[in-house]
Amino acid sequence: MSQQPARAPIIASRRIWTVPNVISFIRLLGVPVFLYLLLGPHHDVAAVIVLTAGGTTDWVDGWAARRLNQVSRLGELLDPFADRLYILATLIGFTLREVVPLWLTVALLLREVVLGVGLLVLRRYGYGPPAVHYVGKTGTFVLLAAFPIVLLSQALPDSEYWLGPTGWGLMWWALALYWAAAVFYWVQTISLVRAERAGGGSDGSVPSGPATRSAPATESAPATAGLPAADAAGSAAANNDGAGARHGVAAAGSEGAAAGIDGAGIDGAGSGGAAGTGGEVVGNGEGVPAGDGDGAAGTKGARPDGPATVAG
Repeated sequence: MSQQPARAPIIASRRIWTVPNVISFIRLLGVPVFLYLLLGPHHDVAAVIVLTAGGTTDWVDGWAARRLNQVSRLGELLDPFADRLYILATLIGFTLREVVPLWLTVALLLREVVLGVGLLVLRRYGYGPPAVHYVGKTGTFVLLAAFPIVLLSQALPDSEYWLGPTGWGLMWWALALYWAAAVFYWVQTISLVRAERAGGGSDGSVPSGPATRSAPATESAPATAGLPAADAAGSAAANNDGAGARHGVAAAGSEGAAAGIDGAGIDGAGSGGAAGTGGEVVGNGEGVPAGDGDGAAGTKGARPDGPATVAG
């Protein structure tokens, strides 16, 4: 079954004068024009046109950036900044003109404060702003569509009976999406903070990379008076039955250990402590363990006649 090639990641450049950035700059210039038309001569219809143009071009700059391969770091910052500036300016103008009630302005601005606190928390742990969630992007689009409809219902009283309910329906929808996106952003923030705290040291420092779980220690047979380890990590131990002093396990002296089936290996163990084939240890117990951990220890490293088991 053929696999489709993976899509190459989009890398943001440091360019400034790109088509998407020019569109974002034009959107920003429309904010003071909108406020002047709304609060100055009260040209509501002209203000609706400017507001509609600013709202509908919200997706144009992002589309152009991807289509023309002109994604830039500045554009990634300008697009959400222009959205929030339009929303803030509209809320201020609408509240002063009493187009929307004060509680709606407070509810929308409080959401921005909540997100701002989340950004400070992320920055504290070395993270940038979270990726834009589609719920938040949809909420912004619906909100920017609701604003001109509500204002147009005020400017055209004859159409208020259908423009008003339409605009306010979109407004409630946008408010719900706006706060749902805030919850999603905070869930992401809390998850990142918990991960950092779980991976940080006891002094509260943040690790420079992902934490790795240490490998479990290898089990070994109990040692007496500092029993030296054979090869890997544990002392040589066990006969065919797997552990303990059964069927003639070769017991070591105070400093050396040897093991095998019915005793030590064929050639014996250690220069100072040799073990016979019948499982009886003779010598002063100073044998030096050697070999690969599969059989008896000794200077020749000979293995026993049968397989031996190594703990760990």
